[in-house]
Amino acid sequence: MSVAQSPIGRWKVWAALSTALVGLTLPTLAATPASATTTAYDSTYYKNAVGKTGTSLKSSLHTIISSQSKISYDAVWNALKVADQDPNNSANVLLLYSGTSRSKTLNGGNVGNWNREHVWAQSHGDFGTAAGPGTDLHHLRAADVQVNSIRGNKDFDNGGSAVSGAPGSYTDSNSFEPRDADKGDVARMILYMAVRYEGGDSWPDLEPNDSTTNGSVPFMGRLSVLKQWNEQDPPSAFEERRNDVIYNSYQGNRNPFIDHPEWVEAIW
Repeated sequence: MSVAQSPIGRWKVWAALSTALVGLTLPTLAATPASATTTAYDSTYYKNAVGKTGTSLKSSLHTIISSQSKISYDAVWNALKVADQDPNNSANVLLLYSGTSRSKTLNGGNVGNWNREHVWAQSHGDFGTAAGPGTDLHHLRAADVQVNSIRGNKDFDNGGSAVSGAPGSYTDSNSFEPRDADKGDVARMILYMAVRYEGGDSWPDLEPNDSTTNGSVPFMGRLSVLKQWNEQDPPSAFEERRNDVIYNSYQGNRNPFIDHPEWVEAIW
């Protein structure tokens, strides 16, 4: 057996190396936060927001995403058929809260149909379905008619009883919890609305808060839970494609929290 292979030989080599390393300072490696992201839009679309935090970041993003084209509420039907298309079946849309794949032709108001869910409830600011917040595709999603009715205008929070037709979703008297796969989507849609609509263009100043009893005031909760959901459920390929479709084909603006989910914590 050679010296290098013997236990004694290996001990001698280790001892020599340890002596040589005494007093040697090793370089410190700077870790990049796991949540930090970069996008192709940072040097163009987001150039005036990158590097900012807090109210400065929120103000810059508001200015950026306020430049958008508006569509009618009727036009939302066809837009959702494109934006919410099932990647595995081009004849279907994927429904929010349930994940069900349903035929694009089954849009309407009857049982078994899908309709237009306002994730930021219309009554929280009383903006209705007029072009503007009422037709903004960044918070409108295809959803089962009955599940949409169960959600109603409730704020978002954890807990409650299981929702029929939407496995993994729960609700109680004043809140709704979407299934895990939709939690981040919901959070980023709500926070998009809070940045886009600041009260300066004849629409209410929409803001998140930590309440689940907001009723008809222009607030949506629960902010602390929405922040958790944003971390828990990062943007999916479906969500990223949807953002691109809305930007390229309909509104010309983006949801910044899909591109930069870390900006949620940077603002709130």
